[in-house]
Amino acid sequence: MEQHWETVIQSLSAITVTSNPNNNPVTITGTVPDIRCVGVGTDAAVFQSIHAPKFAFKMYSIDKQDKVKIEEGVYRKLGEAPYFSSCYGSTDNILVLSFEEGVTLFDCLLQGICIPRNIIEDVENARLYVQEKGLNPRDIHLKNILMQHGKAKILDVSEYVKEGNDYRWEHLKRAYDEYYYLIDGKSVPFWLLETIRKWYHQWNKYSTTFDEFMKYVLKHTTYKK
Repeated sequence: MEQHWETVIQSLSAITVTSNPNNNPVTITGTVPDIRCVGVGTDAAVFQSIHAPKFAFKMYSIDKQDKVKIEEGVYRKLGEAPYFSSCYGSTDNILVLSFEEGVTLFDCLLQGICIPRNIIEDVENARLYVQEKGLNPRDIHLKNILMQHGKAKILDVSEYVKEGNDYRWEHLKRAYDEYYYLIDGKSVPFWLLETIRKWYHQWNKYSTTFDEFMKYVLKHTTYKK
């Protein structure tokens, strides 16, 4: 019999999520039978219970718990939209969301799964929708865009209350438009994707252009334009 999400919350008290410096993924301590980790980020980890598979439990690290209510407020403001998860409630450190099937764009690159152009167009439409709701669509990247039944689903909305443009999506879209054909249908090694991610975070601290960054990537990888 499927459990309600409140029952799963009690079991999750045996798990602790701790953040790490330098934008590294969180550390998870503790395990619970029949509950699996389905995603790890820099602020939180996401869990699913086999007894309540329709729900995803986003547990924030101890020092990032203030983001729970902020993100819940963003979901309330977004309302029902095909681009985002549904939010059912929260506790001090856990956000309860609908569990979304699919594969992230990051995993698509790892597995050589083709990313069709309509996925990019879906994200563009989602960003317009977010702006219409008076929010700011930030922090959109490969690991929080899900490809679900041929449509895009965005998994993390926690930064939509922040000001300014981080340009992550604009850079990702340009990379898709100008360079994706080089790797379309090819499996990209994990170490290479992680290396490019670290290069990007390092490059983003300086004033060089995106074109210069991509020239550096192409020069130091086996993919040539």
